[in-house]
Amino acid sequence: MTTPSEERIIGLIARAARGPERDGLFALWLVLRVAEGLLPPSPVSGRGHRRRLQALQGRIATLALPAPLQRALTAARVHLEPATAEAAALVLAQLVAPAREVLGAEAGDAVALAARGARVHL
Repeated sequence: MTTPSEERIIGLIARAARGPERDGLFALWLVLRVAEGLLPPSPVSGRGHRRRLQALQGRIATLALPAPLQRALTAARVHLEPATAEAAALVLAQLVAPAREVLGAEAGDAVALAARGARVHL
């Protein structure tokens, strides 16, 4: 099941041309998926979360990302290690500005939607 913010990012990916913007949107979607997976009503298990983080790290390393987004996503991955809803909410809130700056207003709005949703679960 996808969340409304994931659906927005997937739509942006579908419209983006190949290259750094599309890679950035894909990486953002991966981080959203990991972060939102920690939120109620059915968060992933600790083991599942660790697997997702490992996969995220490996996949982001292969993408051509603009430097500001690369730094933000790397920091997000580190902040997600505690596997808590609070960590997910923090990461989503911190990704709004870099997403908006690097990928555009629509991407920033999608992350802001996810951040608002995460705050509801705290």
